[in-house]
Amino acid sequence: MACNGNCGTCGENATCTPEEKQAARKPPKTASIRRKIVVMSGKGGVGKSTIAVQLARALAAGGERVGLLDVDLHGPSVPILMGAEGARMTGTGEMMDPVVSGPIKVASVGFLLQDRDAAVVWRGPLKIGVIQQLLENVAWGELDTLVVDCPPGTGDEPLTVCQLLAGAGTGAVIVTTPQDVAAADVARSIRFAEDVGLPVWGLVENMSGFVCPHCGKTTDVFGSGGGEKLAKRFGVPFAGKVPLDGAICASGDKGRSLRETEGSPAALDAIQAVVANILAVAG
Repeated sequence: MACNGNCGTCGENATCTPEEKQAARKPPKTASIRRKIVVMSGKGGVGKSTIAVQLARALAAGGERVGLLDVDLHGPSVPILMGAEGARMTGTGEMMDPVVSGPIKVASVGFLLQDRDAAVVWRGPLKIGVIQQLLENVAWGELDTLVVDCPPGTGDEPLTVCQLLAGAGTGAVIVTTPQDVAAADVARSIRFAEDVGLPVWGLVENMSGFVCPHCGKTTDVFGSGGGEKLAKRFGVPFAGKVPLDGAICASGDKGRSLRETEGSPAALDAIQAVVANILAVAG
């Protein structure tokens, strides 16, 4: 009997080979999305979600159809950063409609919680199932790019995302801050990407220097150059530096883009340069 891709119907009588199982599986619903960018970091507190949101906003401003998926199940901050806190994902049957914030379609477990302060106390198998639903059962529609914001580390969440989105058109953007202690943890994310066969499209050095709005002097609060050194060490593309800028923080708290909050030109220029460098590698 030919494999139908549903191993549950065969039970102990299954005789198909792994190759037959793979060939019989239906392509994932995200297969038609041209580009999938997985934003990750081995270190918490490096501004990974901020970079993911800024990346999505910049791509949308450039005319792309963009989706943003937040799989940080224990600390979903994308709803706030996108100005969609309190919104709810709804739908019929198995499919859910994403929340639309400006031109961007957004999905997050934060849109499924009744209480924003509720603790998500889930073990691995349940987390894996929820991430699969957010990828496969959200009506993303036609997208050019899906940006996925992962929690810090190399555990269930990023591993599940990479397995479900594996293949051409999927790459990683890894975020660090300049200091050595952050770079040491972020190095593990680069190794993780190598282990799962995920190309690194860019390493971003966030919070790279504070420019005083009064005197214009730059102070390297967290040191300087850690991201560039890390990129050279592992032979991955360095996407650029994003400064420690109060305008970026303010825009995130307000859930608005830097342009809407009249962000500083230095921050806008830095983010545009980072996006351009990532797209130059990703295509």
